[in-house]
Amino acid sequence: MTTATFGKEHLVSFNAANALRIRLFDGPLHLAWRHSAMTSDFIAETMALEFRTSERQYKTARHDIGYLTNELIENSIKFRASGEIIIEALSDAHHFRMRIVNLIDREATARFQELLLKVTAGDPGDLLIEQIEASVLAGDNASGLGLLTLMSDYQVQLAWHFDENGPHRRVKLQTYAAMAISSA
Repeated sequence: MTTATFGKEHLVSFNAANALRIRLFDGPLHLAWRHSAMTSDFIAETMALEFRTSERQYKTARHDIGYLTNELIENSIKFRASGEIIIEALSDAHHFRMRIVNLIDREATARFQELLLKVTAGDPGDLLIEQIEASVLAGDNASGLGLLTLMSDYQVQLAWHFDENGPHRRVKLQTYAAMAISSA
């Protein structure tokens, strides 16, 4: 298998022609989680600007976009192989969409695909409760809680596309997300 897609396959047709594009480079600054917070704040602020005519809608859009982008950027930093991370984001009056591209190694690919089989297998709300209970019983951090929270509480649609023909025997991972933005 050279490619595989998990989640909402229709999201993979992402047109980035008019997207905000940010590249996080691997280098002397060493990508870290703190970069996730700064980057997601910037994206949320930029994408929420079109909602500034309503303070309530602006704050909601900024918060929701910030939470989504932070979660997905954190995952891309945490599980990446050496290399850059590309983040693309767009919004309109009703939706926010994003794509994150990074490289992961083959071992991480297998673990992540196993996790995705679980988090995309049923109702996100039920799966979130099950995962929280499993985490409490095991006394550790359960994988997938962030993704399940996005799917359950924010109704985010997610897709992941794996291309095993990435450079240096690494897998190119593209993570897609779409979220409705409330007009209320």
